[in-house]
Amino acid sequence: MDICIHIKLYTFLQLFLSFTHVTHSNGKLPGMLYPRDSESRSVRHLDGMWDFLIDTSPSRNLSFQQQWYSHPLRMFGEVMTIPVPASYNDITIDKQVRDFVGWAWYERTYYVDKNWDQERIVLRIDSAHYNSIVWVNGNQVMTHEGGHLPFEADVTSQLTIGGTNRVTVALNNTLTPTTLPPGTIQYQSDTNKYPPGYFVQNLQMDFFNYAGIHRHVTLYTTPKSAYIEDIDIRTSFQGSTGTVNYTIYNAGQIGFVQVRVDVIDKDGNSVAHSNQAQDTLTIRNANLWWPYTMNSSSPGYLYKLQVSVTSQSHSEKDIYRQPFGIRTVRVTATQLFINDRAFYCQGINKHEDADIRGKGLDYALIARDFEMLRWLGVNCFRTSHYPYAEEIMDMADQTGIVVIDESPGVGIVNDNNFSNKSLEHHKAVMSEMFQRDKNRPAVIFWSVANEPKSTNPLAENYFREVIEHVRSLDASRPVTFACNQNYANDTVVQFVDVILVNRYMAWYSDVSHTELIQRQLEYDLRGWHAKFNKPLIVSEYGADTIAGFHQEPSFVFTEEYQVEFLQEYHTTFDKLRGEFFVGEMPWNFADFMTVQGITRVVGNKKGLLTRQRQPKASAHLIRDRYMRMITGNTNICRV
Repeated sequence: MDICIHIKLYTFLQLFLSFTHVTHSNGKLPGMLYPRDSESRSVRHLDGMWDFLIDTSPSRNLSFQQQWYSHPLRMFGEVMTIPVPASYNDITIDKQVRDFVGWAWYERTYYVDKNWDQERIVLRIDSAHYNSIVWVNGNQVMTHEGGHLPFEADVTSQLTIGGTNRVTVALNNTLTPTTLPPGTIQYQSDTNKYPPGYFVQNLQMDFFNYAGIHRHVTLYTTPKSAYIEDIDIRTSFQGSTGTVNYTIYNAGQIGFVQVRVDVIDKDGNSVAHSNQAQDTLTIRNANLWWPYTMNSSSPGYLYKLQVSVTSQSHSEKDIYRQPFGIRTVRVTATQLFINDRAFYCQGINKHEDADIRGKGLDYALIARDFEMLRWLGVNCFRTSHYPYAEEIMDMADQTGIVVIDESPGVGIVNDNNFSNKSLEHHKAVMSEMFQRDKNRPAVIFWSVANEPKSTNPLAENYFREVIEHVRSLDASRPVTFACNQNYANDTVVQFVDVILVNRYMAWYSDVSHTELIQRQLEYDLRGWHAKFNKPLIVSEYGADTIAGFHQEPSFVFTEEYQVEFLQEYHTTFDKLRGEFFVGEMPWNFADFMTVQGITRVVGNKKGLLTRQRQPKASAHLIRDRYMRMITGNTNICRV
């Protein structure tokens, strides 16, 4: 019986994983333009309270046998009410729900306005963790593999226009050796200790496996045939003249009967225009997109590419406005340049994680986080370790905060994580990530992974292919990954443009011995540059600290120790800044939740801020340091 249960759980999941990525006939992924209202488009979020039911059967397959998608969920069990967007784990007081692994089912009904009867109607989910199947009125409309990127489908033919409709979403948070991030299911066969079919999810990443519909569920309309599916924008400049290369797609193809493209500045003026679906426009006296620390008078300057397409009969017209910025990125052996000026990353790492919302989209949290980023003097963050919500990326574009855009490739450490199936999925995820974020000026690097076992002989070919794939999509941005291995044995850094290293001297090694940090860190960083001759960023460094714990002399887990720890790193950073060192990124912006274990006290406590976004002493240290860099004022001191 146990073997059958195990086979059912894996067989169904593997069958599902085999048919999830869709492309056009020309090999191009479908467009992922963010839903925006316009003269031709209407947007309606289906956020709110949804019915929710988990499949607790030993095989996690009873819900499919009973076809829960065919009738309202309440017919199959006692439903809970769960908010969307949010993680379901911390909403209820039910431990079984918090720790659930398997198929979780969401459902809600909604009304489709009769005025939409002549429109193309698309259902879009911005993020659902991890594998998803979606039905509309009992009919399957789409599937998706991956927990952090949007997916959508034309559902016009499935809807009752002018009536009530039902959307059902089944999602499975099981992590396997071929998912991103990977994981394993461990079965316990000793029935003297465990009930039949007992299993646990083992994680290969150091954060909680939050699950649920994490971002908006949206219905939006376009005209039925003459609609804009996708927009590609590449920018450059020479002197004061900006250049905008663009391509407009309809159903994966270039070309419309009539096209009008305008570049609109912040004052609403058209500063360049064309009547072609593919063209190059020039802007005189262009405003460049700058990080706010490099140009405080005009950080994050955004234009809009206003696109209008009309059908031959003039019966249909579609209008879409895509924000973009004009900026360039390049690297040398020792420096990083934005718009041909040397840039230093005064950075931070983040997690989309706050209290009971888990990884659910929360506008108040986004606003608070960007307030604290500016308060800290941060000009750069890494989306550790998965793509963040598009609303977060919008704020980065608008405020001039640079982003290292990272994939969910965290925990790729075992041989079975380097399989051909894993490789193809990894490349598909990078394609989706590029498709979503390609037009964002804030994104300056693509990061393909965090802390893979890059000394594994299998890693060399695996990551060569992943990185080459990313470069084939985008030659305008550097490619990297965050490495925690030794430079002498690493096989992957040879392929990147900028070296990111995660280092925890005096925490995970020689714990408490801060007097060793400078010696060990300088030796290590010089070794990386000497071997690979590339600019380097320390992409993680930090120590766990429980807010309110104090002791003199400093002691691990106290606020004093975290401050002392960071100061030792800063001394080395300052020594190397004039050579090849181009950025620093403390781990972490705020405390966050991890899986239960004896090495974590209710989560990871390396945050400069608490999980409630209140500063520890270390936050004042970083603020003082970064503000000195911005202003050049050596008298600032708030620690």
